[in-house]
Amino acid sequence: MIATLEHVDILDQAEQLGKQILQSEVVLQYKQKKKALQRDEKAQQLIKNFIAIKDDYDDIQRFGRYHPDYSEIMQRVRSTKRKMDLNDKVADYKVAERHLQAFLDEISELIAFSVSSKIMVPKDGSFLNSSSCGVDGCGSGGACSCQAS
Repeated sequence: MIATLEHVDILDQAEQLGKQILQSEVVLQYKQKKKALQRDEKAQQLIKNFIAIKDDYDDIQRFGRYHPDYSEIMQRVRSTKRKMDLNDKVADYKVAERHLQAFLDEISELIAFSVSSKIMVPKDGSFLNSSSCGVDGCGSGGACSCQAS
């Protein structure tokens, strides 16, 4: 591909946008909350506990309800996850993560719709949902509840 001035200009603008995103308040808050989570020993222990029990959960998934320890492990998974999610550092990090995802989704939508209003844009970290299916549907076979016209 031969680089034209237009291509170079687009790349420069994309690079500038990337720098602005990295310097945004949303990204700075996210990094701050992530660092606080990583430094909190109690939160890290809760995460390690959850990962350990999740390994047990993954093992029983092969057999489902028929696994002899199914009920016990399911209870431990829910209990451990609840403890982890109720930790202030974990909760703060998850909120910052959701704000960052919404911010990036909004930027993606602005860029896509500046090209065409028919471009499908991922929302909330998912590939396509019903609000981004456009007028022609998304081709997921109706899984997202959109309607092809």
